[in-house]
Amino acid sequence: MREPTPEDKLVGRICRGFPALPQAGVRLGAGDDAALWQPRRGYETILTSDWFLEGSHFLRDLHPPDSVGWKCLARAASDIAAMGGTPRCFLLNLAIPALHTGKWLDEFLGGLRRAARFLKCAMAGGDTTKNERILINVTVVGEVAKGYAVLRSGAQPDDLLFVSGRLGEAELGLRELQLSKGSVRKNNATIRKHLYPKPRVALGRWLAENRFASAMMDISDGLSTDLLRMCEASGVGAVIAEGALPGPKGVPASEAAKLALHGGDDYELLIAVPAKAVKRLKRNLPGRDIEFVGAITKRKKLLLSKGEGITEELVPGGWDPFRK
Repeated sequence: MREPTPEDKLVGRICRGFPALPQAGVRLGAGDDAALWQPRRGYETILTSDWFLEGSHFLRDLHPPDSVGWKCLARAASDIAAMGGTPRCFLLNLAIPALHTGKWLDEFLGGLRRAARFLKCAMAGGDTTKNERILINVTVVGEVAKGYAVLRSGAQPDDLLFVSGRLGEAELGLRELQLSKGSVRKNNATIRKHLYPKPRVALGRWLAENRFASAMMDISDGLSTDLLRMCEASGVGAVIAEGALPGPKGVPASEAAKLALHGGDDYELLIAVPAKAVKRLKRNLPGRDIEFVGAITKRKKLLLSKGEGITEELVPGGWDPFRK
């Protein structure tokens, strides 16, 4: 028997400690040329893939390694939640500098394992290589009951718009983290929202199973940007009520509205609900963290209602990696 290569040893470290999760459908996980996965009867498969890149999505000297591990899986799983599905397993592709195969990697894997346990999502395999920058790609496999997937293309005129949680908190948390120079204050909710987002899997599944949502997507790049994507996919427009936006607490109202509209990294849900389903939704809302923010319109334009009959065009101002 040959001595394991350095990469074999590294892969072994990465694979150890992840939950087996028999319900995840992984018949053969990491260790072979590829994994084998079997969806449950009556379900269809959801596939999503997400980059998490040093310099674009996190900073090596600012973001704790365990938060990088948590967030790279959580943000990918949020796409599954947005379709009303459940994440089952994931593939991890990781490129790191040789100097980061020690403590940094151990802490990264600690955060990734916690996210996997929280999401009940098994690691099925992936790939590793060496690079000067830290580059992470996560592919998540999920399930949704056949015929129950909620798409971003189903919104209809007169549907009402709802969002989950408080928008803009993650952006505010990033600003506070930058001011604190990377020091994580565990009692700071906004910093934790930026570092350790929790995708709305249970809420998305509940909305899909009860047929409440005509369209849905996750808010990852900011409400103003992601709403435009939903409207374009559905061939509709929308009006947002500025006064209804659930922005961060403790900041001036005008700043809270800007953060709620344009702040990214929230991984909350944007939900279009048919008018005929709103009463039924409200009867079942107790304990569900969602708020009304606007409505879908026939006119293909994004508008922001500022109250007292004042309306202006809503210009998307969220995250765009290609914006100059």
